[in-house]
Amino acid sequence: MSELAQTPKPPYYAVIFTSIRSDGDNGYGEMADKMVELASKQSGYLGIESAKESIGITVSYWSDLESIKNWKSNIEHTEARVIGREKWYADFKVRISKVERDYGI
Repeated sequence: MSELAQTPKPPYYAVIFTSIRSDGDNGYGEMADKMVELASKQSGYLGIESAKESIGITVSYWSDLESIKNWKSNIEHTEARVIGREKWYADFKVRISKVERDYGI
């Protein structure tokens, strides 16, 4: 995830996950890699960008709200979210937004 996501011309959707981690890895790294791989295989997935310091920010991009709903309902993703609440996160917030415009170099 060292590159910027190559998203299509808007509109599309962004799921913004901001978090503060709990102490220790406790299997987090392995599960995070697994979830990125699994998400990339879902219908409507467009890409992901992530930065982690004192606050982690991961933005996944999706073609439509239905694809986001389906990803949230994925059983493996659901299991990871349960473990995340129990072990990996001291705090987190999920925001979903519609991208109306983007630009860059």
